[in-house]
This record gives sequence, C-alpha cells and structure tokens, in this order.
Amino acid sequence: MKPLDTVFGRFSKDIGIDLGTANTLVYVRGKGIVINEPSVVAVNQRTGQILAIGNEAKRMVGRTPGHITATRPLVDGVVSDFEVTEQMLKYFIEKVHQEGFSLFPRPRCVIGIPAGVTEVEKRAVEEAALSAGAREVFLIEESMAAAIGARLPVQDASGNMIVDAGGGTTEISVISLGGVVVSRSLRIAGDEMNQDIIRYARNEHNLLLGERTAEDIKIAVGSALPLEDPLETTMTGRDLLTGLPRKVVVDDAQIRGALAKSVSTIVTNIKLVVEETPPELVADIMERGIVLAGGATLLRGLDTLIAQETQIPVYRADDPLTAVVRGTGVVLEDLDALMEVLISTKFEKALS
Repeated sequence: MKPLDTVFGRFSKDIGIDLGTANTLVYVRGKGIVINEPSVVAVNQRTGQILAIGNEAKRMVGRTPGHITATRPLVDGVVSDFEVTEQMLKYFIEKVHQEGFSLFPRPRCVIGIPAGVTEVEKRAVEEAALSAGAREVFLIEESMAAAIGARLPVQDASGNMIVDAGGGTTEISVISLGGVVVSRSLRIAGDEMNQDIIRYARNEHNLLLGERTAEDIKIAVGSALPLEDPLETTMTGRDLLTGLPRKVVVDDAQIRGALAKSVSTIVTNIKLVVEETPPELVADIMERGIVLAGGATLLRGLDTLIAQETQIPVYRADDPLTAVVRGTGVVLEDLDALMEVLISTKFEKALS
C-alpha cells in the first residue's frame, strides 16, 4: 500500500476543498486557489446524464427544458445527492490534474464541512470524495478552517471567535488550543436571505422572483443597518396576477426589512455563543475581537450591528470568501503539525 501511495502521490496534487452550498473552491498544494465555481450540476432527468458542472451549469439555472434540471447537490452544507456530489468532486479533481502527467489522479484531500453535521453526513462527504478518486480524505470544521485561513492563532491557549456565514450555513465558534470550545451551526445564511427577498416580493408586490435575481438584489442594496446614502434597485419578475413580466423599484430600507429576521437570528446566536464562552476566553475575545468570514458577512453594516449588540470589536477577514479554502490549504501544507485540528481519522480506499 505504501509504495503505491508514494507513486500516486508523485503524480497527484494534494488539494483542499471548501465544499460549499453555493460555491466550491479548490486549493492545490504549492499553487494556491485554482478553482472557484458554483456548486451546481445540470442533469438530464431522462437519461441521468450530467450535462454541465460549475459555471456552465449555473448559467442554465432557470433556463432549461423540463427534463433538464440544474440543481445543487449540497443543501445547508450537507450532501443531499450522493451520486451528483461524487460526480462534481470528480470533475473538480480531474480539472486540477489536467496539466501534466496524471492519468489516474489520486490526491489527498482536506475538506471543510459544517460543525453540526452527523456522523452519517460526515461519512457521505468522505465516501463521495473517495469514490471521486481521492487517496485519503481529511475533514475539518469550516469555522476552524476559516480561523486558520484568517491566520488566527488557533493552537494557542487563548480564545479566538470566528463567524463563518456562507451560502447554506452560519458557523459561530470559539476556538482555543486547536479545538472548538463553544459553537453553533445555523441553517441560516446567504441562501436564506435570498429566500427572504423572494418571500417579500411575493407577499408585498405579487411578484415571483428567481433565486439569481434575489441574490443580485441582496448584493445591490442589502444591508443590516440604515445607510447614509440610500440605495435603489429594480426587481424584475413575473406578476402573479397577470402572469406577465413586471418591474418594481425597491430601496435598501425595504430589503433591510425583508432580511431583518435572518440577520436578527444570526446576531442573537452570536450573543448566545459569547454567553456560553468561559470568562477567561471572553477576555481574550474582547481584546482580539470577533472575526467574520464567508460571503454572507459582506452584507453592508453587519459587522457594525454585531459590534453594537455584543460590545466586542468586529473585523472582517482578508478576502472573507476564500478564508475556508485558504485554511484547508494551510493544513495541507503542514498536515503533521495541524493533524489535531481535523475532526476525523483518515480513511483510505482499498486500491484494487
């Protein structure tokens, strides 16, 4: 087994994967982030054939015939369709190995997963990666990976607090000595905010929006606190009464009202984690602040709102969208020293 591992290792590139609900990012050891594509797969339901993955599949969302569906194989950061997830991972692994000699890529993979997943869900991610061609699979909690990616001293005997809000989940964790001391995993993040906007458009304007349109509106005018310079954007959707296209102009105050429940839930849970944290670690967090990572934390004013509610300084990580995958990359580069931050033992697939 070991000699074969050496051979496969020579021709394979070890990779770190942020297997997100909205986007999958891939880090290659020694190279950095090489892939950042949507976690979307287009499938022909009649034949079961996979037609497109990633960017190409996302362009098909809402624009396909009835027998072709563009779906996300992960829901709330958890594998909901095992076979499609396996195919998506295989696509990304093969894409990484397109350059150079690698007929049968067999990389070692470090994969970020939400903190609240069950043993069965962990196993599903491992099996999907092994079936996709990985030689070994290591799992790491997304919040731990984000903290490492944000260059927090996670192995020190001091408190570090990270909030990682992506597409499907928000991970709130206090980390010390290479382990998670207190954490909460919410199934409320960027996707739920998009749904808030869709519900608002339907209930207030009798307008049916698509998910991509809702996300564009959130990015254009979304906020957690009132803005100094008000923003406006146009919502385009289908009128539920006439069935015809219609445009409605909305401002940041209306969208802020639509997002208020989700934002409030996230802030409340951050406060609860602070309350559950041992006093010594709270003192460290007061000094170092709360670090934000993930795309959903880019919502205007969210950092200020969290600081107001917790009375703790709040900072955004450099490039919050890539914090998790950069963390998996740091682990890959020094796997022996950082083995303690992983949440499962390694699994090897028998080589035939």
